[in-house]
Amino acid sequence: MSDLVDLRSVRTERRAQLGAFLKSRRAKVTPADVGLPSGSRRRTPGLRREEVAQLSGIGTTWYTWLEQGRRINASTQVLNAVARTLRLDPTEKAHLYRLADVPTVQSAQQSEMPPGLAAILTQLNPLPAVLLTAKYDVLAHNDAYAALCPGFALTTKNVLRQVFLTPDCCNPYVHNSHDLRRMVAYLRGAYVKYFGDPGWQSFVDEMCSKSALFAELWASNDVAVPTNLVKVIQNLAVGSVAMHMTSMSLPVIDGAWVQVFTPVDDTESAKLTALLAMTPEQRGASWQAHVADAHPGG
Repeated sequence: MSDLVDLRSVRTERRAQLGAFLKSRRAKVTPADVGLPSGSRRRTPGLRREEVAQLSGIGTTWYTWLEQGRRINASTQVLNAVARTLRLDPTEKAHLYRLADVPTVQSAQQSEMPPGLAAILTQLNPLPAVLLTAKYDVLAHNDAYAALCPGFALTTKNVLRQVFLTPDCCNPYVHNSHDLRRMVAYLRGAYVKYFGDPGWQSFVDEMCSKSALFAELWASNDVAVPTNLVKVIQNLAVGSVAMHMTSMSLPVIDGAWVQVFTPVDDTESAKLTALLAMTPEQRGASWQAHVADAHPGG
């Protein structure tokens, strides 16, 4: 009986998330985007529900129930029509399908690191490389990554906790608001596949309770996929190092991906070379000096 109750709870939460997602996307589409007059007395940001329904060729009541989380079944044809009206990109459309319990792709369920991957990470030295879960947990890494990002590899072993819950002076990433939004949007996109998983829910609850910024970004309902970009990484031993971050999915582990960091130019490469030439004691000395100076008694 408890399993049945849990399943109902998961489905209820999924429908609530579906409604919140549709509302957030509807608010982003202007009448002009879909060829409608804006009007001078318009109060609703974005499109009205009846406008989404009309443009999608479905009933207003039915679409309203969908946003309200009612127990209705949505066909792929209807979801496709709504996705077109709301101008969803492929990642958002896949997210919509998962929330509506209409999966588009079967996900692999393997959670163990495949044989040979540790050797691949090692062979990538001196390029820092790490294997992350969809929840940003560090599953494996090479020595170069541990040297470049000791906070991620050796302490919390979770990138999001380190990024959102540590002071700027101790944060390995030099990031901007777009970076942070993208990271949370990827987590949001992955989260829908783990409804009912206590570990995932407790992680999201913890992050929302400990970081107001994370909670704000989480509530925005944005979704995204890992992407390749330039990350500036703060390392107390050599200063900031600009790196190309290349993300590669690993289908054999559900939601996991590999990040490989490559210096953007010769100057940044020299910094990484100098860092890797240091002993662990030399790298640690910079951290110890910072803690003594900035966080005495911490």
